[in-house]
Amino acid sequence: MTLSKMSSYHQESGIGALYLVPTPIGNLGDMTYRAVDVLKEVDLIAAEDTRNTQKLLNHFEIKTSQISFHEHNTQERIPQLIDKLTNGINIAQVSDAGTPSISDPGHELVVACINAGIAVIPLPGANAGLSALIASGLSPQPFLFVGFISRRKKEKELQLQVLAKKKETLIFYEAPHRLKKTLESLSLFLGKERKVVLCRELTKKFEEFIRGSIDEAITWARNEQVRGEFCIIVEGNSIVLEEKSEQISESSIESQVKLLIEEQNYRTNDAIKDVAKKNKLKKQIVYNIYHHIES
Repeated sequence: MTLSKMSSYHQESGIGALYLVPTPIGNLGDMTYRAVDVLKEVDLIAAEDTRNTQKLLNHFEIKTSQISFHEHNTQERIPQLIDKLTNGINIAQVSDAGTPSISDPGHELVVACINAGIAVIPLPGANAGLSALIASGLSPQPFLFVGFISRRKKEKELQLQVLAKKKETLIFYEAPHRLKKTLESLSLFLGKERKVVLCRELTKKFEEFIRGSIDEAITWARNEQVRGEFCIIVEGNSIVLEEKSEQISESSIESQVKLLIEEQNYRTNDAIKDVAKKNKLKKQIVYNIYHHIES
């Protein structure tokens, strides 16, 4: 295998470069001097939403032209952008807020540029997940960035079954209208006693951190008018039960049984049987955990 090398600042003469430019997640003061300079100097800005980005450009008196680049026109737009780059056009790619490619458009364009021998130049800057993590009070490393959980039921269940076993601090993103449902899913698979920090409106006037257990966070979400975009920081799995070489939290097993009984009106024995099957455990083990019987 031959390793390929490419220096961002020594690309071929006559070929443009792709700049990945983070933008503020709320506070315009978080825009870096370098980011402003790059947006002024490039020939074109590929923006997730040109209307949102125009407000940013107006604030910093940036006159550079824009072209839309979002999840719905990726396949159409990438060949066009690659053609411009190979013809010497320098392009900056931005999302609506934060760092491109992190739960935002960008990754596929980066891969296309690498395959075409076009330099990709990343700029450091705002990121909601890391900002929330360092202020959460939970262990900052190691961490696992998840982003948005799958909306598809089966995919979500499989995803959370895997995440329930992780010892790393977990970072999720969630919209306000889905917060309660997501917290209930976390309780079901990760356990209601896990520590969690809900971080809302980061860098903005009403920035807030709600700390407690997942169960307490659910109560808060049910009783409050939930507003703003959320980062959810969840502690890793520290209490595990070994069974068939797998590690499953006892509190998670108990929470799964209770949620089926309380939310879906399962009979206790049916809930125990369902949870045992889902987690590949013997029914007796789940029965003992739920009824707090030492084995």
